[in-house]
Amino acid sequence: MTENNSDSGIPDKPLQPPALHEEQGTDTNLSPDPDTNGTASSNRRWWSERKKVADSPKLAGATLPPAFEQTVGAESRPVRTRRKLAWYWVAGIACLLLASGIGIGFTLPDPTNSKEYVALTSDKQGLQSDLNKLQGRFDTLDAGIKGREAKVQAREDAVAKADALVKSADAAVKKREEAVTSAEKTKAANTIKEGTWTVGVDLEPGTYRTNSDVTSGCYWGIYRTGSNGSDIVDNDIVTGGRPSVTLSAGQDFKSSRCGTWSKQ
Repeated sequence: MTENNSDSGIPDKPLQPPALHEEQGTDTNLSPDPDTNGTASSNRRWWSERKKVADSPKLAGATLPPAFEQTVGAESRPVRTRRKLAWYWVAGIACLLLASGIGIGFTLPDPTNSKEYVALTSDKQGLQSDLNKLQGRFDTLDAGIKGREAKVQAREDAVAKADALVKSADAAVKKREEAVTSAEKTKAANTIKEGTWTVGVDLEPGTYRTNSDVTSGCYWGIYRTGSNGSDIVDNDIVTGGRPSVTLSAGQDFKSSRCGTWSKQ
């Protein structure tokens, strides 16, 4: 006889399940707990514990009574059925999505074949051609500008070199002019012309000689400064040759018809 618990979803179990073989060393008490009074929750807990005992390694290879195997196996069948149904639903949905994607892929038109795409492609190619032409013109103009800039730079370098040469020449000329001026000043200071001159004021002391031969009528005279020609130190009338005189500070020198004299 068995107890029917179909209302609670619990499989029927024997009121007195047969005992297992004692040589396996397992618990042979497979009857419900007498203290539970056979309630649904106690029966469910009893069968769960019995299933654990049946699945334990201790019972590996043991021979269970047919009634016990049926009642224990019946408990797990609804769970396995629900799992199988869930997997069927998942596989079906996945197949449906895959089929929808393939169908959409086959039915959608190729956008590259549309008139708009072809028109845009043609416009792009035309703009690219115009851009290439403009780039070519730009490169040509840029090359010309760079060539002109190089020529201008070369001219500027040549002008700079010429300017440096001019400055150098100006400096040399200035230096020569200064040298000539100094020589002229020195020569002028050491040259005696026609007239009366004071030594130490108008000319330097020293020995002077005519620059060329004199003719008849050449007169020179040396006087004491401030005597107005009345105190004669030395004088002479020369008719030829190049006469010379020695002058000292504090004297006046007069030259008439003798030409120029230069300091020796």
